[in-house]
Amino acid sequence: SWVATVTRQARWVDFDHSYRTMDLTFTESVIWAFKQLHEKGLTYEGYRVLPYCWECETPLSAMETRIDDSYRDRTDPAVTVLFDLLPPPPGDEVDSLLQGPLRLAVWTTTPWTLPSNLAMAVGPELDYAVVGHRGGDGSNARILLGTARLAEYAAELGAEPVVLGTVKGSALVGRRYRPLFSYFEAIPNAFQVLGGGFVTTDEGTGIVHLAPGFGEDDQTACEAAGIPVVVPVDDQGCFTSEVSGYAGRQVFEANPRIVEDLARTGALLRHEEYTHSYPHCWRTDTPLIYRAVSSWFIKVTAIRDRMIELNQEIEWTPAHVKDGAFGKWLEGARDWSVSRNRFWGAPIPVWKSDDPAYPRVDVYGSLDELEADFGERPTDLHRPYVDELTRPNPDDPTGQSVMRRVSDVFDCWFESGSMPYAQWHYPFENRERFEEHFPADFIVEYVSQTRGWFYTLHVLSTALFDRPPFRTCIVHGVLLGRDGRKLSKRLQNFPDPEQVFAEVGADCMRWYLLSSPVLRGLDVLIEEKALAEPIRLVLNPIWNSWYFLSLYSNADGLRGCFRTDQQGTLDRYILAKTRHLVEAVTTAMESNDLAGATWAIQSYLDVLTNWYVRRSRDRFWRAGAAGDEASDSDKLDAYDTLHTVLEVLCRLAAPFLPYLTEAIYRALTGERSVHLRPWPHPDELPEDGELVAVMDLVREIASAGHSIRKGADRRARLPLRRLSVLLPGSDRLEPFRDLLAEELNVKNVVLSQEVGAEHAHPVLTVIPAALGPRLGPDTQKVIAAVRRGEWSETGTGIEAGGAVLQEGEYSLRLLPVDEQSSRVLHGEGGVVILDLETDEELEAEGISRDVVRLVQQERRALDLDVSDRIALVVTAGSEVAAAMTAWEEFLREQVLAVKVEIVVDSALDSPRGSAHPDALGAANLVTSPLKALPGGQKVTIQVARTG
Repeated sequence: SWVATVTRQARWVDFDHSYRTMDLTFTESVIWAFKQLHEKGLTYEGYRVLPYCWECETPLSAMETRIDDSYRDRTDPAVTVLFDLLPPPPGDEVDSLLQGPLRLAVWTTTPWTLPSNLAMAVGPELDYAVVGHRGGDGSNARILLGTARLAEYAAELGAEPVVLGTVKGSALVGRRYRPLFSYFEAIPNAFQVLGGGFVTTDEGTGIVHLAPGFGEDDQTACEAAGIPVVVPVDDQGCFTSEVSGYAGRQVFEANPRIVEDLARTGALLRHEEYTHSYPHCWRTDTPLIYRAVSSWFIKVTAIRDRMIELNQEIEWTPAHVKDGAFGKWLEGARDWSVSRNRFWGAPIPVWKSDDPAYPRVDVYGSLDELEADFGERPTDLHRPYVDELTRPNPDDPTGQSVMRRVSDVFDCWFESGSMPYAQWHYPFENRERFEEHFPADFIVEYVSQTRGWFYTLHVLSTALFDRPPFRTCIVHGVLLGRDGRKLSKRLQNFPDPEQVFAEVGADCMRWYLLSSPVLRGLDVLIEEKALAEPIRLVLNPIWNSWYFLSLYSNADGLRGCFRTDQQGTLDRYILAKTRHLVEAVTTAMESNDLAGATWAIQSYLDVLTNWYVRRSRDRFWRAGAAGDEASDSDKLDAYDTLHTVLEVLCRLAAPFLPYLTEAIYRALTGERSVHLRPWPHPDELPEDGELVAVMDLVREIASAGHSIRKGADRRARLPLRRLSVLLPGSDRLEPFRDLLAEELNVKNVVLSQEVGAEHAHPVLTVIPAALGPRLGPDTQKVIAAVRRGEWSETGTGIEAGGAVLQEGEYSLRLLPVDEQSSRVLHGEGGVVILDLETDEELEAEGISRDVVRLVQQERRALDLDVSDRIALVVTAGSEVAAAMTAWEEFLREQVLAVKVEIVVDSALDSPRGSAHPDALGAANLVTSPLKALPGGQKVTIQVARTG
């Protein structure tokens, strides 16, 4: 399935020589790595409180609780319970407030840990209040809690609680209390108040309950006080017989029963529902518990500083990841628990004596070492086979104890982090090849791998080789499914890839992903409708450009070639523009900005299709029809130019659109594959920055003109009298007058370097966020002055409200006086004005152009070749017929008509009129349905192929 999917998406993978982490060679390199760490003093076995998944029945490392949004909101019961403070031993001097009956208020969101309570902690420097409290049964009591938390307990203590006095937490340290449950009464040193710097009054009561088997701080504080760890919860998360009242109950399910029992005994001060961010298993989505377990650790803290140093040698994209998500994670790196209570996985290569009287620990790092000690060479290092390797303990003179492997296997992240060397079976094979290719040039994964794969690679590479594992890393964001959560095989919250391939294609999906903000580290919601957008924006424009070339090439029997010495303005422009594209895409790729590369290509397509191809269309067929030498030469230039830029475009776009570019490139060039061609170099194409700049300006002017037309409802085929371009330095547009006139369908182009107040006026906008830090309260004076129009341009900038504004603190732009007929050229300081008035002569020409469009549609409907000549009959009302008669030669030339007949049908002068059948008497013509022109007039077109 993986092979099929990867192949379908046009991703090249060497399946024939692939490696798997389960392979014997890979696993041998894994155990080699562990032994290397052991010999460097970077491993140890410890009994520590770790995140624990009771469904997987295994501990997790701290990094695994930070993967894939493992922290999510969860609602748990929170209880505030009362512990009775015991009297001090005789002779101890204590604060008078702490003498006599006193109950300590303790808050927890894990009631299930209360049966395992062995101590409590206070902040030695925090203030604690003793308040009077009247119980529901009418009894009086004194309760102690953090002074800062009194207001939070107004409902229980009264809106104005009676504060009898306050003490520092240090006065409580060492005092004993009565446990709520009697299960562990005999534990030495238990049930005392400890001082803890981790205690705050941000929430709860300022007194923390400690169950050393289920909390990291709890374990540390209790061990320092000589209080042992008790863990009355089994591997499935159920209470053991040590807690007889709840034995066999899953701890979360036991919460309600525990709360009931606390209320019954009068120990419950408050019970509430508490929603908090809580860790879940990244594999099963099970809420984790914290539980003391035996585990093997990598001493990451010993190499943390070096890991931070080596991180500076890595080029990260986005750059902020280096010192942000990854750098901050390294700063807080803790020792890594690498052992898991699982059956499957690479084995922890540690053998221990089964008799504590004769302790011995052996760590193995190769098959040779195992064979030497156990007398057989393993063919599989997985369980159960590896566990069958036993031998007598050499340190036991009785010969009774046996060396047995510890039951744990490696955290799968240890295997993943071993990939750079284990894939090559290093150091047993391929030593030179590995060392030549390490560190890796490039790696890519999503942002959570800063706590996962990127991190474990970095830990092991630093510890083993004192080098970073990779030189360059792209960190992409998270792809989210229709439910707003990360795409997941388990959740099935994503569109079926095979369906996407079938409906829009692999190229389309690839472009959608590579051009999205996800490659700039942002999260992206997969929208199934948006998946098809690249077809319209990218794939179709490229394909249509190729189709256009091949259509005329086949009709003319001509084939273009790679050539760059053309002298025509449009040809030189698109060749130079393509050179700029090569430079832009190459720069983006070299800086790991794939989204930027796709944007450069997509922007270029507008130039290619909507400017070069459209402006050159007539060159591909009208030149051939004319037959003169100059026209033929211009036609060949057009063919060669379009061939050249498509050839370069295919090479540039090949990584992004492998299927489309392969199909076009092979048909275009006859070569074997675009993917076997070298990456384009800018020097393959001519440089003409001046022409590119001025032609881009021409395109901007044309875009402004079209915008005016559209806004004023003047169709493109209706000629207009005048286009005025008011722009400093407009004389550089002189050679492009005719081009602008033809593009915008105007009779005259006027160029002027003066932009008068009657045409446009400047508008100043202050940016308070930029100005405020510098001017403070005076910012409002500046804003008010600008609103009144009291500002001016000076040699040093903009002056307003007595202040000179600096760059970045304001924006200055032109606005046209007449927004219907004018547009501003932003960044150029110019104005484009279009004369929107029409007359009968212009309307007649517009009608003729509309009829040309209808005839061309009929040519396509008849599947005529672009060079086929036709006979044409146009039946229309008197107004349209008169226009056609005046422009008959234009019509004949545009549609390749050898015969044109214009028939007047007065019935079509009426808005409801229809053509009379007897008016359409020409033979051998295909008649179109009645068609409407943009002005509402109606015509019937008859077309026939001639010759």
